[in-house]
Amino acid sequence: MTGTTDREICVTVVDLLKLPISVDEFEKQLTDLAQKLLPSAPLLKGAKRLLTHLHDYKVPMALATNSTEQAVRLHALSRPKLFGMFHHKVSVTDPEVKHGKPKPDIYLVAASRFPDKPKPIKCLVFEDSVVGVEAAIKAGMQVVMTPGPRLQREHTRHATLVIKSLLDFKPELFGLPPFDKTLNKATEITNK
Repeated sequence: MTGTTDREICVTVVDLLKLPISVDEFEKQLTDLAQKLLPSAPLLKGAKRLLTHLHDYKVPMALATNSTEQAVRLHALSRPKLFGMFHHKVSVTDPEVKHGKPKPDIYLVAASRFPDKPKPIKCLVFEDSVVGVEAAIKAGMQVVMTPGPRLQREHTRHATLVIKSLLDFKPELFGLPPFDKTLNKATEITNK
């Protein structure tokens, strides 16, 4: 269920496991747990390197997520500098987002908030979930996917590019400035 909304996860878990609590109660428990765990959640390998590189080269970036605005704030608590690199953030609870992923709303809203309002084909999305890839494709955007190790290969075939780790990403493949070769070794060590 990676990439789906918290509410969808709660509905599915309560139903499939036939839990003796309501979806609302389960969602409250999930929210309470998230408040404890999200601030210390690890980044994907190479994420800090990639975000810093794009930011240093003034490539506009947005965060577009099926997480709630509250969850984004919790993630950002421990990494304010990193989350400050985004021009803006769009969550599933944003008033302009009518539907979460796999619908394209989140990505289209995110693109529309850049000052130059780029066409979707000019946007590059980084995703780790099947529903995120589906949403980006429906939005008309290119997608670099870093799937989890248990995801079957057939679920990755719609992505523009599939890589094992963000450390494997080559920005120049998408017309972006390449990583500085002299910094790669040191950066790889600090991003592991």
